[in-house]
Amino acid sequence: MERLMHFVWHHRLGLRGDLHTVDGRRVRVLDQGTLNNDAGPDFFNASIEIDGQCWAGNVEMHVRASDWYNHRHHLDHAYDSVVLHVVLHDDREVCRPDGSVIPQMVIRCSAEAADRCNRLTEQASWDLPCRDTISGIPPVYITDWITALAFERFLCKSERLRDDVAESNGNWSAAAYRMLARGLGFGLNAQPFEQLARSLPLEVLRRHSDDHTLCEAMVIGQAGLIPDPLIDEDPYVTLLRRNYTFMANKFGLKCTNPAWKMGRTRPQNLPYRRLAYLAQFVCYSSEFIDLLESARTLDDMRDVFDHPLLGFWASHFTFSPGAGRERSARAVSRSSIDRLLINVALPLLHARAMWRGDIDGASAVIERLESLPPEDNAITRLFATASLKNTSAFTSQALIQLRREYCEKKKCLYCRFGHRMLSAEIQK
Repeated sequence: MERLMHFVWHHRLGLRGDLHTVDGRRVRVLDQGTLNNDAGPDFFNASIEIDGQCWAGNVEMHVRASDWYNHRHHLDHAYDSVVLHVVLHDDREVCRPDGSVIPQMVIRCSAEAADRCNRLTEQASWDLPCRDTISGIPPVYITDWITALAFERFLCKSERLRDDVAESNGNWSAAAYRMLARGLGFGLNAQPFEQLARSLPLEVLRRHSDDHTLCEAMVIGQAGLIPDPLIDEDPYVTLLRRNYTFMANKFGLKCTNPAWKMGRTRPQNLPYRRLAYLAQFVCYSSEFIDLLESARTLDDMRDVFDHPLLGFWASHFTFSPGAGRERSARAVSRSSIDRLLINVALPLLHARAMWRGDIDGASAVIERLESLPPEDNAITRLFATASLKNTSAFTSQALIQLRREYCEKKKCLYCRFGHRMLSAEIQK
């Protein structure tokens, strides 16, 4: 309930008009202050006018006034600067440690609003409690929030890359290599792929880019996925193990044994072929940033990532002798290439454009995102049940951001959909 009170206060819902302290003094909220998510009063630096006198300080909120003493605030000097105590139930007077009485005001939150808040914030992780009400929100508000979410997610990726470039002393190629590795994890194995790339520097791979088998040995060996020796193993596996041992000694490589996720995964989505793809991509497209920047169309960009696998991995899913064989030498499908454009290529181009101060170039990258087809996944299908149309990759990225950063974290009070629903309920 206090979370709902914070929401009401923060957004000034019902805080205009005839407000009074419990002892009858007129209250006017000039500035509600800044929400504090750490220890101490709930809102910092508020400005409150009480009977014509302006007070600057902090605001504390409780369901019951007696919670001030239950939480032992009367013994904590961090609460000395509280100028207003806001409660739902005025069951007693409260004082500071020096005995001075703190002005107290009651706000109203209806049972319906409280029930709505509870249903939103206490949802099961897989549920979408606002499913039946989103369709009632005017389209202009939906479009506005979807646009903000898409930019929020995309700019986060772009800024993360620029931070990585800064940490790499301006080495765009190394940062792009790590971003590509993470992208090849396709969510499920994003962290292990990035961990691998950080343990195996790009410059080490580039020294042997004329031999894709050596690069594969380093990548798959660093991934900790070269199997133990078998009597009848494929000669490629023996060569891979021998090459990795030699290169690890030469460059001081230490396998970090990333925690790969293999369970309930289709053979084509296992990391083996994607690791081989990463090794071969570095061999044949070492400066792929330049290739992406010279691409005139989305199909040109797709061609940058459309590399067939060579050798052993052209026909194998895994090392297991009895495992099924792949008929296609393609390591990534057309839809997976589009995901690489969304998560790697476009953020990379946007980050480069912003680094150069090319605002028009950065805007053109966003337009390309809007031109890509929508992603089809569990999240976009979930929001389809709430009548949210998924028309492009721009929209699907917004829906993923909404689900990951708001729904799953139960930050419904910070979601514009949740805000509009609660505001309507509170102001009835």
